[in-house]
Amino acid sequence: MAMKMHLLTRELIESGGIDAIVARDAPSLPVLTEAERAASLRATLDARPAGDAWLFAYGSLIWNPTIRSVEHRTARIEGWHRAFCLSTPLGRGTVENPGLTLALDEGGFCDGVALRLAEDALEGELTLLWRREMLSGAYVPRWVDLLDAEGTRFGGAIAFTINRDSRQYAGGLPGEETVRRLATACGAIGSAADYLFATCEGLRDHGIPDPVLEDLAARVAAARDTDA
Repeated sequence: MAMKMHLLTRELIESGGIDAIVARDAPSLPVLTEAERAASLRATLDARPAGDAWLFAYGSLIWNPTIRSVEHRTARIEGWHRAFCLSTPLGRGTVENPGLTLALDEGGFCDGVALRLAEDALEGELTLLWRREMLSGAYVPRWVDLLDAEGTRFGGAIAFTINRDSRQYAGGLPGEETVRRLATACGAIGSAADYLFATCEGLRDHGIPDPVLEDLAARVAAARDTDA
């Protein structure tokens, strides 16, 4: 039977559709309860620095944020880098063939897009975001400094960094395995390859170069052509 596909939309998240996909496709995946997600969000907001609240987008949040923002700016964060280090048995993969998605892993720097959230809608938008990102506890949300092109801090942002203690952490995979999983994995919201290609396109649209990701995309596209 063909897998039923879904678009990752605001409406899907609001309706509890992501949790329904977990129950259907990966029932053994440990997920956070609503209470645990709420506690995580409250702890994050309690640690909020002074100033506007921003979200740092480095992967799919660039091209499919699903939350509403009032401003966006390109930005750099230091101490973290974009990496395909999150193994996913649903969404962009299956239990039998897990996909890979991006997370922020330790070290280096990352260029991405900062999204400023309206103060009067902050908790509602973040509650929606937590339903999307804080599904299994594979991410650790933290506040990071946003730097402009001159290296000057202009705000603090929430960034979803990898939880290295999570069983979904897939840092250090051989390059060939990363390419294989990205080229072959597909789940209820699409393929891992399309996630990679869309991220490259989103970065290009914002004028953000990422030669490492572009090289990976070329290798994945070639692998798919070979298997076709």
